[in-house]
Amino acid sequence: MALVAPSLLAADFGCLHEQTKLAENAGADWLHFDIMDGHFVPNLSFGADFVRQMRPVSGLFFDVHLMVEEPLNFLPMFENCGADLITVHYEACSDLPAVIRHLKERGIKVGISLKPQTPADVLAPYLKDIDNILIMTVEPGFGGQKFMPRQLPKISRTRELIGSGDTTLEVDGGINTQTAELCVKHGANVLVAGSAIFKAEQPAQIIRQLHYAGEK
Repeated sequence: MALVAPSLLAADFGCLHEQTKLAENAGADWLHFDIMDGHFVPNLSFGADFVRQMRPVSGLFFDVHLMVEEPLNFLPMFENCGADLITVHYEACSDLPAVIRHLKERGIKVGISLKPQTPADVLAPYLKDIDNILIMTVEPGFGGQKFMPRQLPKISRTRELIGSGDTTLEVDGGINTQTAELCVKHGANVLVAGSAIFKAEQPAQIIRQLHYAGEK
């Protein structure tokens, strides 16, 4: 069964607490935070204080995705905000081992994300040290984009690299009940979905379908 991580970027910010509880009560496993700095990606979103203020609202696993240049500079802001997992971009780090070491020393799970043009094999030197790999199936920066099917071979290759290890393989971008099935069949086991959940009339039904995607 795949884990489901609703992305708050697609939630109604006018009633965010209610939207968070809606996702939790509908069966979500993780809560996904898209942190964007306007430099690494052409958009702005939340900061560490936002994540910190949401921590008392939900008992879900907090999945924080830093789409920022030089994330090592931002980690002190995020290390005490309640994040369970912090994922950084391979392309944004000049010293990825230092980022990994910083998070591990503080007991925070470590993830690495790849943009669509970055091959999976760049992760090989870091596999023993990371807990999560996030494959972007759209260009990062904006929600509601169309899924890129050409990312499916990269998902498969990433699964080969992980092998039987415990590292989770997450996908984000254009995920709905149809594309989720493709991703799971290629090896993904964590699904980030925004609009598909928060815009749905029956979010619990969508989350259930995502949980069992690819199991037919």
